[in-house]
Amino acid sequence: MKINTPFSAYAIICMSLLFLTFNACKTKGKEKEIVETDVFNKADKIISSIKVLDFPNKSFNVIDFGAVADGETNNTEAIKKAIDACNKAGGGKVIIPSGKFLTGPIHLKSNVNLHLEAGAEVLFSKNHKDYLPVVHTSYEGQELMNYSPLIYAYKQNNIAVTGSGTFNGQAGKTNWWPWCGAERYGHIENTPQQKDDHNLPRLWAMAENNTPVSERTFGEGYQLRPLFIQPFECENVLIQGVTFTNAPFWVIHPIKCNYVRVEEVTVSSHGPNNDGCDPEYSKNVHINNCTFDTGDDCIAIKSGRNNDGRRVNIPSENIVVENCNMKDGHGGVVMGSEISAGVRNVYVRNCKMNSPELDRAIRIKTNTLRGGFVENVYVKNIEVGQVKEAVLRINLYYAIYGPQEGDFMPVVKNIHLQDINVENGGKYGVLIKGRPESFVKNVTLTNVHIKNAETDLSVENSEPIIFKNTTINGKKY
Repeated sequence: MKINTPFSAYAIICMSLLFLTFNACKTKGKEKEIVETDVFNKADKIISSIKVLDFPNKSFNVIDFGAVADGETNNTEAIKKAIDACNKAGGGKVIIPSGKFLTGPIHLKSNVNLHLEAGAEVLFSKNHKDYLPVVHTSYEGQELMNYSPLIYAYKQNNIAVTGSGTFNGQAGKTNWWPWCGAERYGHIENTPQQKDDHNLPRLWAMAENNTPVSERTFGEGYQLRPLFIQPFECENVLIQGVTFTNAPFWVIHPIKCNYVRVEEVTVSSHGPNNDGCDPEYSKNVHINNCTFDTGDDCIAIKSGRNNDGRRVNIPSENIVVENCNMKDGHGGVVMGSEISAGVRNVYVRNCKMNSPELDRAIRIKTNTLRGGFVENVYVKNIEVGQVKEAVLRINLYYAIYGPQEGDFMPVVKNIHLQDINVENGGKYGVLIKGRPESFVKNVTLTNVHIKNAETDLSVENSEPIIFKNTTINGKKY
């Protein structure tokens, strides 16, 4: 049989192209599988990069420096002397033994492990003057000079707060909380509160005008509440085992920090803005085996508000959350709303989220005043008992304190949920509100099963969600 050579050559070329294409697809599929398999290996590497802190075997008991465990004597100076002596000796453990110890703010120093023994309760003073002079701190993503956080460390290295005792901020409806402006937290009409012109609006204007932080002075005469524990520009930070309750404002707030471990901590605090843990401008953070029962977000990853966030321009990145129990709160793990410098590389696994007062499991919130970006969020092995609003909530129109429209278009992409079981999904299984100018991109749900959601999906201005073996209300997607 005579063979037509030109046709044969053409056929061979076509077959070769098909073979190469097939193998390329197989290879691409394998690469994608490898990426999905290995992604949490990156989380393990982040955890491994956070070293186990080492302190000299020296102890400094606050009793030996004059502290009195009667719940009434102000022990600020005694605790300060113990910390100073520990630091001067090259480091060690400052021990607060069993008993009730009243104090003003505690300022940590390098190589000091502040350790609460079983039965120890540190009561923070209700006298606001005790938190003066003002220090370099922050309020809702903007830096300022304000009341000292209750526990504060500024530009220190190798610091820890450990033990099994309790830090009680003693905030409540008659102390700190009324300044939020809400009647349910004790605010009385026509008394000063944080939204008054001399408070937040003044701070916003200063931040927008690039007023030096040293000139953004608040404190006495103003109504901006202090943080509970704030390591500021610190490296190698450990917060372990202790309980925080009755916080004036955000509870655990590592800002501009590197290598932070928060583990076996309990946050039980239901006041206004009582976020559990808010890493901000921070990287290499491990939040492990903690319980959050809060008046606001359980965990909220942040990176500055508006112009101040863009001025600082330090993304929060390499954050691992695992083995945690989220109860009450606006969200289980949240990114935003103070997010102007961006958030990336967030890993969440092996957590339980369950409460009729837990609004969302995973939440991303920003707007065109905040701008910023959220990318590379991986969530795996989550058991959700009940949420109010949605299992996944992405909102690029988030609004608080009035209109929130500006010129900074946010970007949200690469959000991946896998192996998640939800018994009661709230109003929506998934609720996404992107923008026409900035679609939410590359959202995947793999082996996600959501029961009892009032509405399966509400998705606007988003690329199509990629579903793999996912059901909502029994419907396969």
